[in-house]
Amino acid sequence: MAEAERIIGTPETPDDGGEQQTPAQRRNGRGRRIAVLFAVAAFAYALDLISKALVVAKLEGRTPIKLVGDLLELHAIRNPGAAFGFGAAFTVIFTLIAAAVIVVIIRLARKLYSFPWAIALGLLLGGALGNLTDRIFRAPGIFEGEVVDFIAPKGFAVFNLADSAIVCGGILIVLLSFRGLDPDGTIHKD
Repeated sequence: MAEAERIIGTPETPDDGGEQQTPAQRRNGRGRRIAVLFAVAAFAYALDLISKALVVAKLEGRTPIKLVGDLLELHAIRNPGAAFGFGAAFTVIFTLIAAAVIVVIIRLARKLYSFPWAIALGLLLGGALGNLTDRIFRAPGIFEGEVVDFIAPKGFAVFNLADSAIVCGGILIVLLSFRGLDPDGTIHKD
């Protein structure tokens, strides 16, 4: 197995001209990355909540709004399942999975020393919180709520901003993994 190499600014390497970082400096660096994670999550979550509130108030029960001819429209639907409407009978399971993802991200934040990972995990956290909020608080009931979806590209599934945040965060995680960058700031050479 290849040895891990630390990147500049991580806990084991100084980024201040060669001097070793103190434990307080390392905690401060990690603290900034955790702040980025939660700021990105809060931004994604807020955008999702606001967009869904607007969709429910202004679009639900009305004809879809065409944005780009027949290629893209806003069309409010309630989705009890996962992506593409699959698994409508497993809403409670999707709720538990979203809750588990949130717990894992929060636990992983303790070891976070990478800004790109902070952004990726923040997107995942904000998206998971957005859809979990629907699952808990929307009809038909607690842990069985239907997610509000409204972005409808032609020939594709209808989705929402939480789904977009999750997908963007997932893509970023894949790219970071291919580059060998771990959440703790180490780079693996393969």
